[in-house]
Amino acid sequence: MTSTTLQLSNNRVAHYLEQGAGEPLVLIHGVGMQAQAWYPQIDELSSGFRVISVDMPGHGDSTALNEDAGLQQFVAWAIEFIEALGVGPVNLAGHSMGSLIAAGVAVTRPELTKRVAVLNGVYRRTADARDAVLQRAAELRSGAIDIETPLKRWFNAEEAQQVAAQKVESWLKSVDIAGYATAYTAFAKGDEVYADGWHNIACPALVLTGSDDPNSTPEMARQMAAAAQNGFAVVIENERHMVNLTAPAEVNRALRAWLQTERVAETIKSEA
Repeated sequence: MTSTTLQLSNNRVAHYLEQGAGEPLVLIHGVGMQAQAWYPQIDELSSGFRVISVDMPGHGDSTALNEDAGLQQFVAWAIEFIEALGVGPVNLAGHSMGSLIAAGVAVTRPELTKRVAVLNGVYRRTADARDAVLQRAAELRSGAIDIETPLKRWFNAEEAQQVAAQKVESWLKSVDIAGYATAYTAFAKGDEVYADGWHNIACPALVLTGSDDPNSTPEMARQMAAAAQNGFAVVIENERHMVNLTAPAEVNRALRAWLQTERVAETIKSEA
């Protein structure tokens, strides 16, 4: 795996991990994580694709955006990163906050996205759910970071899940608090920013979540998939928010099917 930095505008850099060769697959992680959080997908999908997993601004070794940056600014960053890669349209997948960014790119710059995948994404939260994430964003901006609560929400007590939980805990403990707070605030306010644009997404759109994810619900996934022109929802049973780490075989199977066909719905349905 190669670690690389790419120069962007305003003296900013984007750091990413790269492995494999072939059609490009760009991966964007969620808040508090880093490029390495896609390790099961990097290992599996690089045997046929050029996998590029990027640190979100203010995470890992990527330069932070301004502290008042909203989702639109994160989408503009992703667009600049994809254009700077110089590889043409890419397969673009995001998890959680990264999925909001990926969807925003697909809505606003469809010529850059050959396919889009949204993992554990959010879409038109209820008022109570929005208030809860806004409260967590405010806590982060005050300098308080709660690691135990999300770990309990994302993982169960099974040994395999606890192995993934330990990795996630280490990433949360190493994240820059200011960068985390900026991204989380954009995440908290971002669920409706591009919601009306989903009907414009014409490329194959995979929308995947876990059945037990209370914040990125199966109903949200089904609504996004139904709104897209070529969308399909996959719900992995008995899984929560960090499904790419806790159910990597199922997630990788869905991603590989999405990557290998222009008719994503039929192929994934036949394998589900």
